[in-house]
Amino acid sequence: MIKEKLEEYYNVVFERELLDEIAEVGTYKFVKENELLLDIGDEFHQIPLMLTGAIKISRETNAGEEIVLYFLERGDTCTITFGSGLQSSKSKVRGVAEKDSEIIFIPVEKLEEWMVKYPSWRSFVIDSYNIRLNEMLEAIDTLAFMKMDQRLFKYLIDKVQIMRSTTLNTTHQEIAVDLNTSRVVISRLLKQLENEGKIKLYRNKIEVVDF
Repeated sequence: MIKEKLEEYYNVVFERELLDEIAEVGTYKFVKENELLLDIGDEFHQIPLMLTGAIKISRETNAGEEIVLYFLERGDTCTITFGSGLQSSKSKVRGVAEKDSEIIFIPVEKLEEWMVKYPSWRSFVIDSYNIRLNEMLEAIDTLAFMKMDQRLFKYLIDKVQIMRSTTLNTTHQEIAVDLNTSRVVISRLLKQLENEGKIKLYRNKIEVVDF
């Protein structure tokens, strides 16, 4: 089954020999929506390869407030797990399934071995580092330079792209947690966006009209 799942995307990314090795040592896992995949403080010795779905990666402040760093989608991996696994250190991030997802987990000790053995894996790892770095820089810029209404609308647009749907099943409180603000602020700004014709509000559901 792992081979079949890999063929759906990674056959154009990795060499045939590498695909065979991934199928041999990899572990397939189906993760349900909202399921906790990785928590802060966990020891993690596997590299995730996303097959389907989306995983939200977030960081927790000393005050216990959560900040979303980025989302993993099909074809992605989480480079933060590389260092944690190789150094046997505890995770500094939390990973939660944004929707039902399929993942193949690879033992982290294969990371360095395959970097030498397979050019496609080396390119994949380097590209992944660059993508995750750019996403974290974007997250920092968003926090530092954007007003909350701009952050909220960007958040909704990003979610539309991640969920591949203009209708988002979410609550005002869930959005407030992701954006590290209060539900009252989010409710007010969502109503403002609706008045501007950018979204339509329903009970526990938001339709993004202008994106």
